[in-house]
Amino acid sequence: MTGTLSILVFQLAATVSPPRIDATITVDGALDEPAWHQAARLGDFTQYSPADGRPAEQQTEVFLWYSPTAIHFGIRARAEPGSVRAHLADRDRGIVQDDYIEIQLGTFNDGRSAFVFASNPLGVQADGALVEGNQSRRGPTESDRSGGREQPDLSPDYTFDSRGRVTDGGYEIEIRIPFRSIRYQRAERQDWSLQIIRKSAQSGREDTWSPARRDAASFLAQHGRINGLVGLTRGVVLELNPIMTSTIEGAPNGNQWRYRGGRPDLGGNVKWGVSTNLTLNGTINPDFSQVESDAGQVTPDPRRAVFFAEKRPFFLDGLEYFTTPSQVIYTRRIAAPVGAVKLTGKGSGTSFGLLSAIDGLEASATGLDRPVYNLLRVQRDVGGHSRLGLAYTDRIDGDDYNRVGQLDGRLVFGGIYTFAFHGAVSRTRLDGRTTTAPLWYLNVSRAGRRFGFNATFQAISDQFRAQSGFISQGDLAQVTAGPSITLYGRQGGFVERFNGSVTGTFSWAYPKFREGAPARDRQAWFNGSWALRGGWQLSTTVFVESFGFDERLYADYRIEMPTATGIDTIPLGQKPRLPVSAVMVRAKTPEVGGLAFDGFAAYGRDPNYLEWAKSEIVFSRFGMTYRPTEKLRFEAGVPVLIHYRRTDGSRVDGAILPRLKVEYQVSRAVFLRVVGEYRSLYQDDLRDEARSGRPILIRDPEDGIYKRATRQESNALRVDWLFSFQPTPGTVFFAGYGSSLSDEQAFRFRGLGRTRDGFFTKLSYLFRA
Repeated sequence: MTGTLSILVFQLAATVSPPRIDATITVDGALDEPAWHQAARLGDFTQYSPADGRPAEQQTEVFLWYSPTAIHFGIRARAEPGSVRAHLADRDRGIVQDDYIEIQLGTFNDGRSAFVFASNPLGVQADGALVEGNQSRRGPTESDRSGGREQPDLSPDYTFDSRGRVTDGGYEIEIRIPFRSIRYQRAERQDWSLQIIRKSAQSGREDTWSPARRDAASFLAQHGRINGLVGLTRGVVLELNPIMTSTIEGAPNGNQWRYRGGRPDLGGNVKWGVSTNLTLNGTINPDFSQVESDAGQVTPDPRRAVFFAEKRPFFLDGLEYFTTPSQVIYTRRIAAPVGAVKLTGKGSGTSFGLLSAIDGLEASATGLDRPVYNLLRVQRDVGGHSRLGLAYTDRIDGDDYNRVGQLDGRLVFGGIYTFAFHGAVSRTRLDGRTTTAPLWYLNVSRAGRRFGFNATFQAISDQFRAQSGFISQGDLAQVTAGPSITLYGRQGGFVERFNGSVTGTFSWAYPKFREGAPARDRQAWFNGSWALRGGWQLSTTVFVESFGFDERLYADYRIEMPTATGIDTIPLGQKPRLPVSAVMVRAKTPEVGGLAFDGFAAYGRDPNYLEWAKSEIVFSRFGMTYRPTEKLRFEAGVPVLIHYRRTDGSRVDGAILPRLKVEYQVSRAVFLRVVGEYRSLYQDDLRDEARSGRPILIRDPEDGIYKRATRQESNALRVDWLFSFQPTPGTVFFAGYGSSLSDEQAFRFRGLGRTRDGFFTKLSYLFRA
């Protein structure tokens, strides 16, 4: 009988029927209008992280009501005096280190997607889209399979109002979300899913309104419910967003400095909400300029491509409708489109996205054609929390084309078990030759509270091409599996949660896998991570690996050998396996006195891919943020990757990319930013390390001649300045200056010479009908 009653209480605590109040209020962060006294009250938050199921240590009250045109949230969060952290910052990631409230609103009530609206105690906003199964990308030091909530994509921007204030007893926030800013069902009576998350910066805790457990395949599926919304008025949703940009670029021309450009470039976007669940977007000469360059990245494995997230405004709206598990859709492939059109929507359990674009001549292989892209994504809800999906991409470049079709699915059973799969086929015509090739992926996982496991098989043909997508590493067959265990400390203890896991991976080149050859690469990772009191995090990983020689990487290599008559060249031939091992340590601190750190360091033995030999590796990244005042923010990061030869300790290669960003937030709408990044890249003369010691030659792709791989070094500094005025998404004024400089020697800053620079302005205004 007691168990039955506890289940009923759990269900009632996660359901709310807010009143409909025909009132208009001023969003000012003070919950003093009469409407708030009539609002439904949501309380009784419970802890989700670091340990689920415990009562929240701080009281949180949420007041909820809706008018014909908007839904309103009022938050009253209790906290110890002086413990609340809040800063003025740019939207989205600027509030990550603050206290904040996150509202997840599932307007289709499907347990698979949600809009995300967040605010810190000063009303600074973050927003985005949440898709089921999109857990945060975890590296080897963060392997936590005990469950973890889906992480939102913060790229999309929505128009909503938020204001907040810090009080003696905590903080209060007022949020208004217009119905015209979101999509929802076409039914007269609406039931939506809802989750409200409170993040406390000082303790690192996450509390939720609807009780959520870590032993679940989906965090979204554990949302609470808003019942009985009626009489919603969205009105005509028509947005016009004219854009004007101007760029002046300069470069040296002999003894002079020549600038070109400066002419205004006009374009614009249009958005029409055809219905509450269907949206049409179009653009002509869209603005795809970026106000901040991509941060430099390094990877110890040269076979893997580096991923850069989409930042361009037109593609970001409705981006969640094009999400695919294998990333066969990657809109950054559309480099400089002349125009594009996009249709997205959801109804009767089926969501779809269709995008067509005409790219610029510079994106064509011949320079004479304009590549045409057609991207289609369809997903269908199946049962309670499962889904099936289809994707089709088509890129046409003159007489050549690349087409990819994919079927994928995610099936949830038993509440904690997930079976995910996708299979794709590419058909590519290039220079009159047509090839067809497959891609396969299978995954089974258990998201247990204490015990979990994950097993994956993937295979990508050496002929598979996805010219509209992103494939990190092709020509690969790989099996990965391993268990994990999670232990929870006592409440108030020093160690709040421990996660340990073992991961084994076997990899083949795709043709070798089909031939039944032994695995080329064999890897074992032993992970341990600790969540400590006060928001401190520590993790360690031990790598024990063995890599086989991949002759495809060295097809254009030769070894220079002396002969009786002069110099000859010989192929590298088959080389021995490289058994290696390394240790990685990562730490993340909470903000203390305005200062926070996050970084990792790895040291040990690793393949020297440039010469195929063992090497000593130093691989690290150290990040720091410092917020001395409410408005000023420093953010620094230093990725480092260096390989040293084991024979004499000389440096084979190295990449050091320190980056510093300084922001001053004049107000919520105005900020000043300066970003500086130094790129120091080095490669030594290559030699047949640990064998003959003779020089290595590499064939020049232009003339086909083998040439010595000689020492290369580049040292460059890039500095970008930006003034930004952005009162609302879509209405912006940017003015920036960027300069690239070269340095004669790494980090000497004595022979800096300007190599190019440029001025940039952007002006746009969002008209909403």
